[in-house]
Amino acid sequence: MDTMRDRFISTASRLLHEEPRLAVVLADISADGFEPARRAHPDRVINVGIREQLLVGAGAGMALTGMRPIVHTFASFLVERPFEQVKLDFGHQGVGGILVSAGGSYDWPAGGFTHMAPGDVALMDTLDGWTVHVPGHPDEAETLLRESVAGDDRVYVRLSLQANREALPVSGTAGFTVVREGRRGTVIAVGPMLDNVLAATEGLDVTVLYATTVRPFDTAGVRRAAGANADVVIVEPYLAGTSAAAAGEALIDLPHRVLGLGVGRAELRRYGQLEEHLTAHGLDPRGLRERITGFLRP
Repeated sequence: MDTMRDRFISTASRLLHEEPRLAVVLADISADGFEPARRAHPDRVINVGIREQLLVGAGAGMALTGMRPIVHTFASFLVERPFEQVKLDFGHQGVGGILVSAGGSYDWPAGGFTHMAPGDVALMDTLDGWTVHVPGHPDEAETLLRESVAGDDRVYVRLSLQANREALPVSGTAGFTVVREGRRGTVIAVGPMLDNVLAATEGLDVTVLYATTVRPFDTAGVRRAAGANADVVIVEPYLAGTSAAAAGEALIDLPHRVLGLGVGRAELRRYGQLEEHLTAHGLDPRGLRERITGFLRP
């Protein structure tokens, strides 16, 4: 199976042929993969070099002319480093575009904390009007990217090396998908967390919802799933608790409890491998099962 980033490159390269107003702006990351597309469309595949503030500003400038920019680099360099440009050049100026990140929370641990961005979605949550997609499979990444290109709004697509074994039918407007139904509580698995959540909840009488679009948050879907037993666990592949407030607002008029699981705030300085980070943050099946069963009421 190709990675989400591989699929993004191949899909965006094809879309450049299909959509004359589409442009791709890079900051060296993935430039080799886009080289054939750059030769075919030299005016619409732009590599600004390692200048992330310029990366975002150039994309927003293209949007001001009526183009549909895809702006791409690692999450830490796309959201954290040029956050002021994301806030002002896109948000304040009221233009649309697609930010596509790679690297996730710890996809390349050897790169160190400079290349990790567990707080990216929480940071984007401080801005108004952004749709946030977190696909769990390359097929889902392709679907969500194609939907995003067809629109004019502001979209953040978060790609990762971690992926579920199989894709599910997804749409940026369909809300969360019911994967399993139960009565003791609701577990929301975000993107690449689904396989681990399903393994962790095997045999438990819980509803499992699958979320690939986390902003806007599927308030109606969570309310339907939670019912009278509004115990909700949210398992996210980024900062723990990022969507806890959104879930609380969805259930504000109901007695409820919310547990947010995800990446902890502590920096793990023995960088190790991706799987070791999952275990260290309790996001492997065993760690998830311990915390989910400890939270649910008998």
